[in-house]
Amino acid sequence: MAIQDVFLSPLGLAALLFAVPIVVLYLIRPDPDRVELPTFRFLASEKRQRATSPYLERLSRSLLLLLQLLAVVLVALSLAAPYVLVAERTTVEETVIVVDSSASMATTDGGESRFAAAVDAAEGAVTSTTSVVTTAGSGEVVARRATPATARDALSRVEPTGAPGDLRGAVTQATALAGENTRVVVFSDFAGDRWADPVTTARARGVTVDLRQFAGGGGANVGFIDREFAGSQVTLTAKNFGDEETTRTVTLGDQRREIRLAPGGVGEVTLSVPAGGGEARLEPGDDFAVDDTAAVAAPADETVDVLLFTNDRNRYLTAALEVIDQVNVTVAEPPTTVDREYDVVLYGDVEAESLLPGNVETGRQVLAGGGGVGVVAQPEPPERLGDLLLLEPAGTASTPRVESTTRTQLTADIDFQPPSVYLNGSLREGRALVELDDGTPLLATSERASGRLLYYGYIEDGSSFKFNSRYPVFWKRAAFYLADRPTLSSVNHATGETVEFDAETVEGPEGTLSGPMVTLREPGFYGTDGARESAALLSERESDTAVEPIDERDRTGNIARTAPSQVPRPLTEYFAVGALLVVVAEIGYLYRRGDL
Repeated sequence: MAIQDVFLSPLGLAALLFAVPIVVLYLIRPDPDRVELPTFRFLASEKRQRATSPYLERLSRSLLLLLQLLAVVLVALSLAAPYVLVAERTTVEETVIVVDSSASMATTDGGESRFAAAVDAAEGAVTSTTSVVTTAGSGEVVARRATPATARDALSRVEPTGAPGDLRGAVTQATALAGENTRVVVFSDFAGDRWADPVTTARARGVTVDLRQFAGGGGANVGFIDREFAGSQVTLTAKNFGDEETTRTVTLGDQRREIRLAPGGVGEVTLSVPAGGGEARLEPGDDFAVDDTAAVAAPADETVDVLLFTNDRNRYLTAALEVIDQVNVTVAEPPTTVDREYDVVLYGDVEAESLLPGNVETGRQVLAGGGGVGVVAQPEPPERLGDLLLLEPAGTASTPRVESTTRTQLTADIDFQPPSVYLNGSLREGRALVELDDGTPLLATSERASGRLLYYGYIEDGSSFKFNSRYPVFWKRAAFYLADRPTLSSVNHATGETVEFDAETVEGPEGTLSGPMVTLREPGFYGTDGARESAALLSERESDTAVEPIDERDRTGNIARTAPSQVPRPLTEYFAVGALLVVVAEIGYLYRRGDL
């Protein structure tokens, strides 16, 4: 054992050298001169013989030396700072509690969820100063250096979410809060391994990190892990995370499909989306109910009725609209009358002398009713269209260059090629989404009252865009935009996403939320007066609820539940107090002996 294993400052032992002059002084001190008084000699001799023995007399002479030497030894030891090793947690003055509030913590075991058990245990870890961090966001701090009562109140208000959590970010946040003599305690099921690196980093910084695992239940989970839309249909993907083959029934509305899943197997079911949407379910359920359902939002009237006025039937445009399942196309050749209602009205290749005022009024009525009007460019657009045409025409021009494209829902992932011939002019209102080098808009939109206007600047005979593979995609987006009808994929989200609503308040699965930006933390439907959207847990990581115990990971060299950590506890104050007591005893002895 090295001297450093006992003393923090071994140099302090040099104070023992002060004992040398004390001993030397005792050795060279001259004996006192004796003066005998004849009248007192016989009385003193008799009294001394009765009161003491030679052994005690020698001891009394050396007691003062012993006290002085003991004082020097104790002072020297206190200066050397002796210590003992103790577990670091015994020196903790502050605690940072991390509670996993992710979806997988809702897994039940014997009727109690992992989250409920974790919160109960977390309340027992509260110390005089406690911070509380959850896995919401990138680590949400719900209590910062709080008193025990405040910390326990914060824990009681934490709720599990139906969204993936960020345990990695929460541990990082907790490490940032940790000061000297602070312990971080993590309560989680520890699904996955993305949390391991920040735990290792925190321990490398000298922060004590204790891991408390709650991984009961969830051993045979089957859940939805994906949801994709094509037209008016949804394809739901389910996975069996258990070790045995199982069969599940998928329901949506009045539709039922049975799937058989091998251990670790994945299966798909394609169903029609009912008008107004619905909730897909896996039956029977299991310990983890969150991924047994997937909400599917859809408009009450999913069909977009489009009326196309044209005197030269555009087979490319008509074909692009007709292949869309949710679009019903009616082609009208002016002069003609219209006696039904439509969501969208398009004008393309219309003869000016054939277009009736009633045909234009039909577009204005649709626009006023919240629908949309689109005008396709032609060399000589009818003046009767008036302000339904967003462009102020100024003749035709050729060989332009596309100057800029604004990325929107209409233009995303589409390469708009320059036309060989185009209608030149300036924008009357709205904004240009695609602009040519001379400032002419090739694609423009505008919102008027509750309706929408679209200008499509390609003259069909003067461009090759109609042969582009994204041509049908553009017109599907245009039809849905003009009808203010969102696509199914745009209104169905995964939990954890942040969505912007057109309202200041949004009704969520568990009450009213403040908008317009809302983070979808719970699965279910989110609605405003004019729209309804959905969120579902679609996370394979969260659904894999059969979690390996941390102790087993430790044996395989992964990460330990509690890092072995010991710190020195100095004993200086104890030796200093001992030295002080010895000095007091020495003074008392001198006083009793009569030297003071």
